[in-house]
Amino acid sequence: MSGKKAGHKKSATSTPNAHVFQERFVLMKLYKIVTVQHINASVEDCWDFFSSPKNLQTITLDNMNFQIQDYDGKRMYNGQIITYTLKPLFGIKMSWVTEITACQENEYFVDIQQFGPYKLWHHKHFFEPTPDGGTKMTDIVHYALPFGILGRIMNHLVVKNKLKSIFDYRFNKIEELFNSKK
Repeated sequence: MSGKKAGHKKSATSTPNAHVFQERFVLMKLYKIVTVQHINASVEDCWDFFSSPKNLQTITLDNMNFQIQDYDGKRMYNGQIITYTLKPLFGIKMSWVTEITACQENEYFVDIQQFGPYKLWHHKHFFEPTPDGGTKMTDIVHYALPFGILGRIMNHLVVKNKLKSIFDYRFNKIEELFNSKK
């Protein structure tokens, strides 16, 4: 006997649990945030700062109590895991586990939430040299919240405004760190 079960046919077009995948991502509301910032520093200097997970605390609102719990102390690389705690809403402490899923030195990295408050968090960071010797930094975040319609209501009432304040703070902090120097 060849090891195959009698009467078992594997379809080339079907994927196990494909309907679960489709339901999960078709029914949830996906939101998108895009920010673009010009930084008066070389791509290499920007990469040096942004590829170090320890610098995330520097560009995060103080009232979020962001604390790295564990990472290997290395610059970002594919497969790196970073765990931290923060208080994003109402002072409630949450754990967050991030995985760096793609990384090309001096060009881009992608982080995704493996565990945390979002149903989906996918954050792409791009660094492009500009003719003046600076860097164009683009962030693209796709996120979704749990709890169906309640998540949509929470996004409308609280989450989108909180994320706006987080990214506004980050923008201003980067301006202070990189663009206020003469």
